[in-house]
Amino acid sequence: MTDDVTADIDEHTITDAVVASFAATPDSRLREVLGALVRGLHTAIREVEPTLAEWEHAIDFLTRTGQTCDDVRQEFVLLSDVLGISSLVENINHRKVGGATEATVLGPFHMTVSPPRRNGDSIDEVGGDQPCVITGRVLSVAGEPVPGASVDVWQADGNGFYDVQQPDVQPAGNGRGLFTTDEEGRFWFRTTVPAHYPIPTDGPVGELLAATDRAPFRPAHVHFIADAPGFVPVTTHVFIDGSPYLDADAVFAVKRSLIRDFAPVDDAEQAARFGTVNPFRLAVIDLVVEPTGTPAP
Repeated sequence: MTDDVTADIDEHTITDAVVASFAATPDSRLREVLGALVRGLHTAIREVEPTLAEWEHAIDFLTRTGQTCDDVRQEFVLLSDVLGISSLVENINHRKVGGATEATVLGPFHMTVSPPRRNGDSIDEVGGDQPCVITGRVLSVAGEPVPGASVDVWQADGNGFYDVQQPDVQPAGNGRGLFTTDEEGRFWFRTTVPAHYPIPTDGPVGELLAATDRAPFRPAHVHFIADAPGFVPVTTHVFIDGSPYLDADAVFAVKRSLIRDFAPVDDAEQAARFGTVNPFRLAVIDLVVEPTGTPAP
């Protein structure tokens, strides 16, 4: 006899069956996410019809991605980055009001706490070849200064490496700093001009890029997180105008509004005022934050 309660599970009915299995999930948001995820994944599987060998290869890829993660490397974040998912999530969650600084991906190298530094300090502890001064303000969308804001900064060195990638070459905290804006909302620090660089390619994500003939490079940039009470924190990059790969960023984070001129300066008096050598590069960067509770556009 046929059991009317039990439905046949085949390629046409399995999606509805799996989604229905989550119907009693107490958390409505989890139920919604799981249903959408199952439907999307099943749609992709039906579209490509993978062989069993291909599916086993996919499982192996994800397994090795997890095995590559450690205290200073997050291969799953890197995978999310190169698939554009990190950038998409950032854009969805940071739909800015007019004038606010645009958000970008956190990236895989915000793995350690930036050391607190005073305005004017150098974050370059190894003596890079291209001295640079970065100065700016944290402002509200109304153009008012935001004093007491924290500005978290991290960057690669002039060879394209972060401190966590070269623990035997760079001291911990090199290229990083946590600054506090003054009463006029200003911050400034000395550093070296960062280089463009390849994301790590010695793991599964590198294999994916090689298999798809994609370049692993990121244009030269400096990371920032600006945060202050009463305002929405912004995680962003500032990209160096003229850097290679501005039009082919491996993690899809470049936005025109975030490209800045790191202008060459040959002025001994100005260099002395900043406490750097002459000539040097100068970048002026304002980070504009929106008040908490601002309706999304």
